[in-house]
Amino acid sequence: MTELLQNLSWDAWVALAVVTGTFSALIFSRLSSDVVFMGGLGVLILSGVLKVSDALSGFSSPAVMTVGLLYIVVAGVQDTGGLQWVTHHVLGRPKGYRQAQIRLTAPVALLSAFLNNTPVVALFIPTVIAWSRRIKIQPSKLLIPLSYASIFGGLCTLIGTSTNLVVNGLLQSRYGVEAGLSMFEISKIGLPCALLGLLYLLIFHRWLPSRRGFAEVIENPREYTLEMRVPANTSLVGQTIEEAGLRHLQGVFVAELLRGEQILSAVSPKEVLQAEDRLLFVGNVASIREVYAQKGLAPATEQIFKLEGPRHQRCLVEAVVSNTCPLVGQSIREGRFRQHYNAVVIAVARNGSRVAGRIGDIVLRAGDTLLVESHAGFLSRQKDSRDFYLISSVADSTPPRTEKAPWAFGILGLMVVLVAGGWLSMLKASILAALLMLITGCCNPAKARRRIEWHVLITIAAALGFGLALEQSGAAVAIAEAILSLAGDRPGLCLLLVYVLTSVSTEMMTNNAAAAVVFPIAMNAAERLDVSPLPFVICIMVAASASFMTPIGYQTNLMVYGPGGYRFSDFARIGFPLALLFCGVCVYFIPMIWPF
Repeated sequence: MTELLQNLSWDAWVALAVVTGTFSALIFSRLSSDVVFMGGLGVLILSGVLKVSDALSGFSSPAVMTVGLLYIVVAGVQDTGGLQWVTHHVLGRPKGYRQAQIRLTAPVALLSAFLNNTPVVALFIPTVIAWSRRIKIQPSKLLIPLSYASIFGGLCTLIGTSTNLVVNGLLQSRYGVEAGLSMFEISKIGLPCALLGLLYLLIFHRWLPSRRGFAEVIENPREYTLEMRVPANTSLVGQTIEEAGLRHLQGVFVAELLRGEQILSAVSPKEVLQAEDRLLFVGNVASIREVYAQKGLAPATEQIFKLEGPRHQRCLVEAVVSNTCPLVGQSIREGRFRQHYNAVVIAVARNGSRVAGRIGDIVLRAGDTLLVESHAGFLSRQKDSRDFYLISSVADSTPPRTEKAPWAFGILGLMVVLVAGGWLSMLKASILAALLMLITGCCNPAKARRRIEWHVLITIAAALGFGLALEQSGAAVAIAEAILSLAGDRPGLCLLLVYVLTSVSTEMMTNNAAAAVVFPIAMNAAERLDVSPLPFVICIMVAASASFMTPIGYQTNLMVYGPGGYRFSDFARIGFPLALLFCGVCVYFIPMIWPF
């Protein structure tokens, strides 16, 4: 070991120092991963360890381009309401905790095998919180399984997680395009691991903590009344309230049903909906947003349809009326709100409580919080206006284009088939799918640009430069020889050390960065042992994604950390045994499936 350190070149020492500094910055500072990695890449360029062309080569990597294109594909599925349909139809009302966990984790794992797991988890979090309250289960008992299930699913296909695409791209760059993996090659180990992980969560669910989440500590105090109608041409006509899925909504309830001059205050779940029925919903802004996007319902106010442009180009905005607003003291109808602001008020809250009555008849007061449907330009036009104290958009409030959902799922299926059948490469198939999403209107260019997580792409591209620096400076060879000095000529032990190195790295930095840094080390070890690199490639894919021990190791863990009210140690308690289980299974079975 001492001799290896003495033989390291200046470039190798700098590369190792930058990698170590990057690790430390990610752990001890609040800087984002893309800033840290770009800073490290800058040091490698300035020190002469990497040429500029080599340092920036990651930004033209097919893997990075593929990941970016897949964000657009996922945006198309999400914007057409495809994921919302899944959440509303598969959760239901389970009879116990284990059934609830199965209903949640199985579809999440399946979706995450073909979609980026970040939007899947983002969509499920508010749904799971409301659902858990309804079935009387603490949200913290379900949010860690939600995150872990998305990780399990990502292990099952080449496109299940960006890490798989990055490692596959590195493999092709080193050994040629023909060395790349097929769509379901990793499924040979990923699917058994996913099933084992789901079984582990079912058996050891008592280790999951019971915590009060942030949403339970600070509830949204604004409660709105929203009036929606049942159009004559909708499939809801002839269905009961329960059959229509309006009986057990998340955090909102049907307060009244208006049918002509008749008002039903206690709405029975067996009440059959008729054309042009009007339903009065009561709930907070997050719940109202979900109802507003509900398929088969339309806003009751006719003013909505007098706004220019289709509904899928609009969003919901909350605005607090100031005392200098010219409409104070007038009803919304008398003040001609729509003509004045080119926006429509759909609900009003006063002092945190809902304001009863029809929207047009409500007399505005200073301090009223209005829920407004408008075009995105409303925010920029009114942000400096004295008519409102505060204006903020409601996240993800644009109604989905549900009629496009079959197109979105069809395009996703086509992409999977083309790659699985070997007709197109992953990059070409993702280009085709992204173009079709845009051409068919499943996702518009502006939204597609916003949905791409640029910081993730920058981190991946910069991390690829780190791997190249370790390779060119000789640091990767030195680390590989250090590993071999421990493993001897036993490739199985070497595989174990690579798994552990990757697993520890991914708990401290992003999974993509860990894979990019460890990849050249593992390949050098395989080449010096004169064995097939494939077992090491699969090992890195699994170890980099199987991050269960800390909330910072994987993005979905961090996403559920706050809503679940978890402590840092909660992940270690349930995740450490799971990480050991995955390690043992992979190190034992990978050489059987892909021999050395």
